[in-house]
Amino acid sequence: MTIVKICGITTLQDARFAAEAGADMLGFNFYKNSPRYIDVETAQTLCDTLRQELGAACPVLVGIFVNESVSNISRITNKVGLNAAQLSGDESKDMLRELRGIAYKAIQPLDKTMALEDVTYYAEHFPTRVKLPSLLLDAYHPSLRGGTGDQVSVEIALAVKEVVPRLMLAGGLTPENVTERVQAVQPWGVDVASGVEPEGKPGVKDHAKVQAFIQAAKHL
Repeated sequence: MTIVKICGITTLQDARFAAEAGADMLGFNFYKNSPRYIDVETAQTLCDTLRQELGAACPVLVGIFVNESVSNISRITNKVGLNAAQLSGDESKDMLRELRGIAYKAIQPLDKTMALEDVTYYAEHFPTRVKLPSLLLDAYHPSLRGGTGDQVSVEIALAVKEVVPRLMLAGGLTPENVTERVQAVQPWGVDVASGVEPEGKPGVKDHAKVQAFIQAAKHL
């Protein structure tokens, strides 16, 4: 069954609902330029509460970072109690190595050639933990780091999936199109942010859309 990550969580209410609706992973964005930014203290309180309430049923908690230092990623990850870090900037493969298996890379390639070059570059340090994606593939954008609503082409997604053990697909996914995209690409997992939000309200989740997305992604 397809793994589902609900990204850009900013409130306990949204986190709790997504978890109870069947989300496998929740993403918290620590990039200050993101409209879905959450500060460390709020994230810590939120994640502590989730763990207390859900115990072993708590989703995998992921921090999203853009061009942060290894020391800062480690500090935030430990303070908040995150399970993993998603690197969504221009991070090197050496950063993945230094983070010792808790981090995976998100890429936004311009075309298939660039996508496969990125895979080759990062492959040596894909995380080995089965609850984490090897790599996240998002749609290209010249300036924004995810959450754009743009889609990755099926051609690029299929080419990457051929050589990535656990591919997480992002980019323009919605409750209306995720079933078709999952059937076409068959990724290990899917990631959504803007696709489950009310228009013009980044960081706020529409609970009906969250539930519909999870059900459509998992073919429930």
